Order: sequence, then C-alpha cells, then structure tokens
Amino acid sequence: MIEKFFCEKGKSLFLSLMCLNLTFFNSIIVSGLGRAEDTIVVDRIVAVVNDELITLYDLNRALDPYAKNIKALGYSADKERKTLFKIRSDLINELIDRMLADQEIKKYKLTVTDAEIDSAIERVKTARQYTDEDLRAGLAQQGLTMEDYRKELKEQLLRRRLVNLEVQSKIVITEENIQAYYENHREKFAGEKKYHLWNIFMTISPYAADSEKRSAYKKMEAILVKLQQGQSFESLTSDVFISSLKAKGGDLGLFLLKELSPQLQEVVKTMTAGDFSSILEADVGYQIIYVQKIIEAPAKTVAEVKNEIHEILYRELVDNKYQKWLEDLRKRSHIKIIN
Repeated sequence: MIEKFFCEKGKSLFLSLMCLNLTFFNSIIVSGLGRAEDTIVVDRIVAVVNDELITLYDLNRALDPYAKNIKALGYSADKERKTLFKIRSDLINELIDRMLADQEIKKYKLTVTDAEIDSAIERVKTARQYTDEDLRAGLAQQGLTMEDYRKELKEQLLRRRLVNLEVQSKIVITEENIQAYYENHREKFAGEKKYHLWNIFMTISPYAADSEKRSAYKKMEAILVKLQQGQSFESLTSDVFISSLKAKGGDLGLFLLKELSPQLQEVVKTMTAGDFSSILEADVGYQIIYVQKIIEAPAKTVAEVKNEIHEILYRELVDNKYQKWLEDLRKRSHIKIIN
C-alpha cells in the first residue's frame, strides 16, 4: 500500500526523498488544502538503486533536452511518443549506472580538489580557444552557470578516477598484443596509393537528342583509337584534334582512391601507370581516364605504429572491461525500476 504525505495548511512542502521509508512509499503527494480530492502528485520514485532513489523529477530533467529536440523534428504524435519512450527507458538505465558509479565513489572515498577542477576548465578553454567570458557566455546559452559547470566537471573527474581504479589500472597490453593487432590489420597500415589522373571529357546536355549523343560517342571513339595507336594522352589533351571535336582534357591532379566517385574507383583500382580507360559514361557526357603515374607511400612498420596500436587496444579494453565491471556491479546491487 502506498503511504500518502500531506502538509498542513500554511506549512512548507516537504519534498526530501531521503526521509522516505522505501518499504512503504513510492510517491510524494502534496495537498494544498488538506482534502483528499485536492491532492496532486508532484514527484514519484522511478527507480531504487541500493538505498538511493531516482525520482521522476531526475528523469524529466534528463529527458527535457531530448524532448525539445524531438518536438522540433515535427514527428507524428505516434512516432514522437515511441521515440520518447525509448529515450526514457535508456535514460533510466543511464541514471542507474551513474548512481552506481557515484555510490562506488563514496565507498572508495574518492575526491577531486578545486585546483583539479580549475585545471580541467583551463584545458577546455585552451582546446576551444575560449576566454573566460566566452565560456561563461556558452554556458549561459545552455542555461548553466559556472557553478553548475564546475559541479558537472567534478562528477566527470570523479567517475574517471573510479574507472582508473577499477578498470584502467588493471589493463596490461603486451608487445605480443601489439604485434597480433598489426598482423591482423595490415591493410590499415599499408602504404596509400595516390593516382595522378588526366582525362578527356565531352559534355552533352541531358536534354540532347539521341543523334547528338551518338555523334559525341563517335568522336570519343576517334580519340580512343588515337590512344590505342600509341599517341600520348598528354599530347591529345592539347592537340587541335581534341579542340575540333569540342572536347576538353587536362591534368586532374593526385587522388586517393577513396576520394573518387564509386564509378571511378572501380575503374581506377585495376589500372597501372600509363593505362587509359575505355569510354566512360558520366552524368553530363563521356570521358576517358588516364593514370599518368601512381605514387605509393611505403607501408608503416610495427615500430612506427606501436603507439597508435597501443592507444587503439587500450580504448577497446577500457570500454569492454568497464561494461563488464558495470554488469557485475549491477548484479551485486539491488536495483528496481518502478514503471
């Protein structure tokens, strides 16, 4: 049975959840006039985490920015409701994880000094090239004061200290781990190829008649024949021959394969230096691609990428071990979500 609390007329409202008996209460109810029909629920418990509570007020405060953003997207009422329901569920679990972490912080008596918070603020200002006034103005736009920000930073630093104690300090990355990652991800450290491309291009209006398209294609075929007969691509791009066909050509520059369109990637990746393509159909015409040269950087050795691999493995292990630690902590804790 849910116990109800009422305030006598003229007395201040008592909203502190810490005084509630968890066995009997999962809501706080306030009466303006002391009559049952006038009572309204102003807060309630949405989750119990060991001996602490997460309230509807806590949840709504976390949900509010998401709710505003979703509202601005103009979703249908049904989609908006479903989206908010999913976010609400995720946020409850996030708040539970934060509370569990905070409880562990208290257990280990971890602390952060004002000087450490000051240093964190200075690092943020340096990274973003902010003055103190810039930072305060940015916080004000988010409805935060400097005191709010200091409190948030303190919580982040404490949680980072907890992760270091429970997770990071227990991570060991060996030379064998680094070598194994390098062997399994050689393509990641392979030398990059840059293709020096030229092209000859003939523009056609998207509204051109079929006869005009056929005529343009035949002109491109004449250029292709010249190339097949051994005439250099470079000479063709400046030859009066190309001008007479109303085509254009020239040096496109150096490109990584990933910088090209999907169509050109498929063509260029099989070409070697000195190769030219067949006639390619583009959105607004026809073109022939020529690979003048390929510049290939040498593959990186394991010694050159040792620090990079160490950082990759470290982040992966921290994420995995932290999630495992959090799962174990949840199993050891009393958690109840109240819908």
